[in-house]
Amino acid sequence: QAQLVESGGGLVQAGGSLRLACAASERTFSEHGTGWFRQAPEKEREFVAAISQSGGPFYNLDVTKGRFTIARDDVRNTVYLQMNRLNNEDTAVYYCARHWGGDFRSSSSYDYWGQGTQVTVSS
Repeated sequence: QAQLVESGGGLVQAGGSLRLACAASERTFSEHGTGWFRQAPEKEREFVAAISQSGGPFYNLDVTKGRFTIARDDVRNTVYLQMNRLNNEDTAVYYCARHWGGDFRSSSSYDYWGQGTQVTVSS
């Protein structure tokens, strides 16, 4: 059973940056894509970005707007989400998940989820 652990969240001022990490415990990590979702208070969970098994990135451009970059390190079984020029709208719990198949933008395409890491942007 795969286990995913997010880290790197915290409190940051508007305009600042954070790099989130998603570390996977399984040996088959490199055989799957990984996605990042976020959920703000009283809002539905939304897709942020994903990276395929081969390293191809997918972004929700309405969210990332060219500010976020996703990357993977198969040696460390880790996927990173670099977030720049953060603003108040980015405040949310960020989750990573293992992609099993289908549309990268859909949460139903993921089978294992991390516990989430809080990102809070202050103005």
